[in-house]
Amino acid sequence: MSHKAIINTIKRNSPVLMGVLNVTPDSFSDGGKYTSTKAAVQQAISMTESGAYIIDIGGESSRPGAKPVSEEEEMKRALPVIKALINRRDAINRVSTSKQWYISIDTYKPAVAEAALLAGANIVNDITGLQNAQMRSVVAKYNCPVVLMHMLGTPQTMQKQPRYTNVVQDITNFFKQQILLAKQAGIKREQIILDPGIGFGKTLNHNLKILRNISQFEKLKLPILIGASRKSMIEKITGAKTEDRLPGTLALHLWATQQGADILRVHDVAEHTQALKIQEKLH
Repeated sequence: MSHKAIINTIKRNSPVLMGVLNVTPDSFSDGGKYTSTKAAVQQAISMTESGAYIIDIGGESSRPGAKPVSEEEEMKRALPVIKALINRRDAINRVSTSKQWYISIDTYKPAVAEAALLAGANIVNDITGLQNAQMRSVVAKYNCPVVLMHMLGTPQTMQKQPRYTNVVQDITNFFKQQILLAKQAGIKREQIILDPGIGFGKTLNHNLKILRNISQFEKLKLPILIGASRKSMIEKITGAKTEDRLPGTLALHLWATQQGADILRVHDVAEHTQALKIQEKLH
């Protein structure tokens, strides 16, 4: 399916939900829950039934301090789930509340991205923001949508006293630079989705400034993705532990949609669907 069809679906239904599906043993919130293909597929089906338009499958944790895994291990975790979902797409469509849903591969490794696209994934979600020239080549080759995310440093270093001159302007400058590099690699501008990377090399104040200034990123005239689901910023504000952060997540995400966010990356799809329906009726 072309990037235009996918992006148009997102624009038509904005805001849309991207359901988080971590097939890892060590992700900060749901690590170890979906390491079997059967459990992962069932969770993906549940999320599409609840209203997710995108299922974001990740085979390597990007939580602060997470250890990298090999390409082989990441593929071993993610590819069977993608293939199983593709094989069951028709059956899933009969129960899905989303008329059309897509699979995203959450990876910064070009080889993993290419293998996932060949297996049936539709979108690449790159936490390193297309800084790898090989990743830019893969995205250009397969003409797929790509999430270009901002991260300061790496998961191992990103939360060690992150500093910015002006966090919103610095991220905007990064986006402009990476969009230019993407274009030079053959990636069409309309393939790109922007994610300012809540929690990826940011303090609480940085995250709040980003959320208050989503309109600044909107000036780039590309879809904006926000992923604050269960993030530690909620604990820093309220004291809530990971399993108790749904109310804070909903507050942050509803605010983000009011500021113009097009995609919300979430763990709790059903709850977000309900909240968004209420919000829509109030407009």
